[in-house]
Amino acid sequence: MAPAAAVPGAGAGAGDSARLTREVARVLDECRASLAVHPRKLRELAALRSSSSNPGGGDRFLPAFCVAVTPLFNLARRSAGSDRAARFVAAFASSSASSSADGGGVDGFLEGYLRFLLTASAAAHRPARFRACQIISEIIMRLPDDAEVSDEIWDEVIDCMKVRVQDKIPAIRAFAVRALSRFAGDGEDGGILDLFLETLDTEQNAEVRKTIVLSLPPSNATLESVIESTLDISESVRRAAYSVLSTKFPLQSLSIKQRTTLLHRGLSDRSASVNNECLKMLKDEWLVKYCGGDVITLLRFLDVETYESVGESVMMMLLKDGALRVQDGQSIRQYVTANGDNEAEQVSNIQLMDAEVALYWKIMCKHLQAEAQIKGSEAATTTGAEAAVYASEASDKNDLLDNVLPSTITDYVDLVKAHLSAGPNYHFASRQLLLLGEMLDFSDTMNRKVASCFLHELLMKPLEHEVDDDGNQIAIGDGVSLGGDREWAKAVAELAKKVHSSVGECEMVISTVVEELARPCRERTADLMQWMHCLAVAGLLLENTSTLRTLQGKAIEPSELLHSLLLPAAKQNHVDVQRAALRCLSLLGLLENRPNAELVKQLRLSFINGPDLVSAMACKALIDLVTWHGPQTVDQAIGIELPDASSEKSQFTTVDISDLNDDDLNIGVLDILFSGFHKDDWEFSLEGDNHDNVPTILGEGFAKILLLSENFASISADLHTVILAQLIRLYFSEETKELERLKQCLSVFFQHYPALSDKHKSCVSNAFVPVMKAMWPGLYGNAGGSTHVISRRRKLAVQAARFMVQMVQTQLLSSESTDQAPKSPGSASSLADASNNFDISEEGLAIRIAAEVANCPDKKTAAGKAYALALCKVALLLRFRQSEQKAIKCMRGLVHSLAALVASDKDLVKELSQMAARLRSLDASPDEELAQDEADAIFKKLGLDGGFKLDTNQAMPPTPAPRSVRPPAPTRRRARWAPSSSDESDAEDDNVDLPAASVSRVPATPSMTAGRSQRASKTAALSKISAKPAAASSSDESDNQSAVTSDEDSSDEE
Repeated sequence: MAPAAAVPGAGAGAGDSARLTREVARVLDECRASLAVHPRKLRELAALRSSSSNPGGGDRFLPAFCVAVTPLFNLARRSAGSDRAARFVAAFASSSASSSADGGGVDGFLEGYLRFLLTASAAAHRPARFRACQIISEIIMRLPDDAEVSDEIWDEVIDCMKVRVQDKIPAIRAFAVRALSRFAGDGEDGGILDLFLETLDTEQNAEVRKTIVLSLPPSNATLESVIESTLDISESVRRAAYSVLSTKFPLQSLSIKQRTTLLHRGLSDRSASVNNECLKMLKDEWLVKYCGGDVITLLRFLDVETYESVGESVMMMLLKDGALRVQDGQSIRQYVTANGDNEAEQVSNIQLMDAEVALYWKIMCKHLQAEAQIKGSEAATTTGAEAAVYASEASDKNDLLDNVLPSTITDYVDLVKAHLSAGPNYHFASRQLLLLGEMLDFSDTMNRKVASCFLHELLMKPLEHEVDDDGNQIAIGDGVSLGGDREWAKAVAELAKKVHSSVGECEMVISTVVEELARPCRERTADLMQWMHCLAVAGLLLENTSTLRTLQGKAIEPSELLHSLLLPAAKQNHVDVQRAALRCLSLLGLLENRPNAELVKQLRLSFINGPDLVSAMACKALIDLVTWHGPQTVDQAIGIELPDASSEKSQFTTVDISDLNDDDLNIGVLDILFSGFHKDDWEFSLEGDNHDNVPTILGEGFAKILLLSENFASISADLHTVILAQLIRLYFSEETKELERLKQCLSVFFQHYPALSDKHKSCVSNAFVPVMKAMWPGLYGNAGGSTHVISRRRKLAVQAARFMVQMVQTQLLSSESTDQAPKSPGSASSLADASNNFDISEEGLAIRIAAEVANCPDKKTAAGKAYALALCKVALLLRFRQSEQKAIKCMRGLVHSLAALVASDKDLVKELSQMAARLRSLDASPDEELAQDEADAIFKKLGLDGGFKLDTNQAMPPTPAPRSVRPPAPTRRRARWAPSSSDESDAEDDNVDLPAASVSRVPATPSMTAGRSQRASKTAALSKISAKPAAASSSDESDNQSAVTSDEDSSDEE
């Protein structure tokens, strides 16, 4: 139906209506050129409408207007001119409502035109639906709030647009969402908001998602959806989300977690436009509008004590943008009282800083120092007037920094001491002020002496702890770092390096403190806190020492440190002391040229027998030693002899560390670590970042070993395959799905590993079959389970298989790459010798899969059939290069066997037939067979057992005839093609499928294929007429029903 047909009385007054139609069409045509003429044409069209509203002709304008705009609905392509005309039509309709004072005919025009548009929006013609939704949305957005339109019309508009939100055309969906956006904020929105949120989760088009995000009203129900849209894959959607958050959601309506999450995502987004939109929200809305331009107030909204990195990013972005600068009279000196004759009076007059103020001054001072250094470098690299300008700017920055920092070292020390003595609430501010010491000058002897005394106090300060109801001491913090905080320990170390900047001076000072703290530990009189304090300072010393030579001749030497402190601490009963000691042992082992035997033995023993937290720390230490020194060096340290170079190790030694009471020095460190994967009773907390658990540490460690495999020549390529297979199983394991850090680490590893070298791709190809054997339920000794469990495990195995195929297909990042197929086929000999690297590419993986299907045990069981079907479907994803002629011929001989084994799945047989045809087209000599010795050489290169008989010229088995769902009809006499017992099978061919073996042996003639196709079509047609819907089969392997019936059933279910 044409849209104009919906207007009543369209044929009345044909002469006047035709004239009005031509006038309206002329105005619309003139409006297509430019938007500048729209105001004048609106007045002209309004005058034309007024002139047509004489007595007896009040209804003539609406039909003429609808007829004039009808060609706009027939334009198949969208253009700028048609969009201008549509906007003009919408502007006229909305202005007619706004110009009406008492309703009457004007409102009748708007309602009548809306009904016309609603009819057009339901048309089958796509351009008509699009233009109608566009004009409706434009009218609704332009319509004033006081416009009088009947509720009945609005209900019809809402219902129609809700239907169009599900339209198959993205542009129509977007305009329908825009039209509904004005009604979404009402109290009785008729489910519009729920429709928006539901559509946002399932919408595939980025422009529609953007429109939905822009249309969402501010509420608690929509806030989470808008925040989630900041992670959208489309840049425009992310930018729209930040625009909505800045304009519709006040800063106070967001939680601290939401504010920091938004800033972290926006300021670190890879898109510059999203960065700018987030910065605009931060600067124009949050800082200026809600905080009055006070950055300290803004930082208080972000809880910088918990989200320090976000606070630093905010400060740096604002400083980079030029939105912040040091105001006159502001400096750190205003927090230190200048009067007072003694130290006590001076400290008592120090004003304490809040956490936000301390962070502000730390970032501000670092920024000023960096700016001064940049300008100084530019002045040094230029000459003339330009160099003088840069030097002047650098001098101004240095002067400003000097005016901001405390005037003397004594004032600085007193300021930090005052915050330290104020309690744990000012610990964060103390650390920020401590980091300011990097910018102070300690060249003066007196200043250095004052700072050295203060540094000694910091190192000797006991760890903070609590006492529980049973009188046990519980350390506050991580238990291994100085002050219980790794960031605090870093700040102390940086201050120590700045104060004691001479070579070896910093190590001498800290080692003196370690020796003093270690006395009660060596005398066995130290309590828990004394042990942990001493180990924390020892760890600080080892972490900031570049070589053990700097510790020779100091207060405590490395050998004494190991035997008198670290090894005894590792044998303590308390878990926290053991963890701190193992961390120090790891740091000491990294500094040694060759790891100490007792050190390695203690780490191995702690990994085997220690509690889970201790085992995690020992595991981390062993991984670090292996990656730094190499596994052979670590094994040699405890006397394990090197294996014979002629025999490469292909498997790890199986060790049950759960039943291992003591360390077996005949087992290598990698064998012990790899055995940790097989222990299934590791305990770990799901809170936090899941850093300290053995599966995560082992996964990260072995991923590093594979990435750096060229540095570990003692690890054979076969072990690389074993490690990779274990990591893939770990990644797809249900037991580790809660370990988010492990998942993230392995996802990054799998993305880069196959792209680094061909050897890595070969490792992925070799690991495919072992992974599938280990993951498929019901085969190769794997446990089965309920139907639901088996289905879930099969899905995981198929996901892993497709994932490995994608890894093999990954392009190399370096110049090292496999030879590509030639563009045009040459001679057979040249193609055969063009390439021989199929073992590291998709061809080798396809042959491995085909061989595994042929060798699959229990092919007749449900698990075996499903296994073969899944592998064949994966093999179809692989591509062959024309340069790999031998591999192509080999696969041609194997693909026929695959089709015979999966003959029950007609769709798969069809796809395998297409694969065979593609392989034949790539074969330079399709009629020649591959010699058996060449085939055996291919299998040997791939590490497969021979014995496969290839037949490249064998015909593909035909697709099984569809089975009728009717009762079997009486057998009738048929014309016999050949006198033999095969006549019986031919007579019953409508109901019985040929065995796979016979199908693979007997080639199908054209007459047989034609007869079978005719019977299949006949069976399908009769099934559609008389058969009831077939019950869904529970087994995929035994489904032989008609393709027509199956398609109908599936479509009915949908």
